[in-house]
Amino acid sequence: MRVISKRQGAAAVLALLAIPASGSLSAQQPEAPNPGIIVNGEVVPDMSAMTTGPEIKGVITARSGDKIKVTAADGTSTVIFVNETTRIKSGGGLFGGGNSKLGTQALLNGIPVTVKTMHAGAALLASQVTFKSGDLKTATMIRNGTAQGFAEQTAATQALRGRMADIDNYNIKGTTNVFFDTGKAVLSEQGKADLCSAATQAEGTNNALMLVVGYTDSVGSEEYNQVLSEKRAARVINYLQQVCHWKPYRMLTPTGMAEADPLADNNTPEGKAQNRRVSVNILVSKSVDGL
Repeated sequence: MRVISKRQGAAAVLALLAIPASGSLSAQQPEAPNPGIIVNGEVVPDMSAMTTGPEIKGVITARSGDKIKVTAADGTSTVIFVNETTRIKSGGGLFGGGNSKLGTQALLNGIPVTVKTMHAGAALLASQVTFKSGDLKTATMIRNGTAQGFAEQTAATQALRGRMADIDNYNIKGTTNVFFDTGKAVLSEQGKADLCSAATQAEGTNNALMLVVGYTDSVGSEEYNQVLSEKRAARVINYLQQVCHWKPYRMLTPTGMAEADPLADNNTPEGKAQNRRVSVNILVSKSVDGL
């Protein structure tokens, strides 16, 4: 089902599209034995004090200091520390030849990764991060504002970086809503088909970007619904990128809006079903629309 979203709701969404990027690295007290690394007040033991942890697969959805958040296909997110011991690999080899490696600054938002971890207690430290060289190239072009035809358009470049905050800069070309069961973030077969149809529609639209927003009905606490709406949005993002082959550089920063901006009355079961959704909005910057 396709429904054009409310202009006011979309404006509220874009106003929230900012990922904080703060963090600090401080030294351990010199008198402490076996010093570790302190990141944002949390101690990460050195590699000798850690054992092999789980392998994490997903997309980098946030970066704060020496932490990355990796969101899996099922919508779950894992925060992982990175440091100078973390090996960054692409495909079958290290960047820069066999004698050097790429730094952790290459771990950009939107890159699908596989992370091998070490752990001590609840802390996870990435021992190795691998991803495709093409994904790194795309993410780097976005960061540098040189991605294909978008680079020449200031508004579009800003949009790619998820920093535009005014819906009036965009024309909405269409909205696809996919719906979820109560308390769930699992895509239905119909939802999967609708997402790839939306990607096909957007692919045929010049300079199209996608804005993905998750919602819930009114059942549950505000905190629970916020997390659930973010999980639903993350699930849709992963499916669009991994199955429907929508490029990360054409995706605005996803967000969850909990029970805000309902499509229908939350006082009826039918209305609640309409509100348990993720909206995939196809947008084109007015500065490039028609080019």
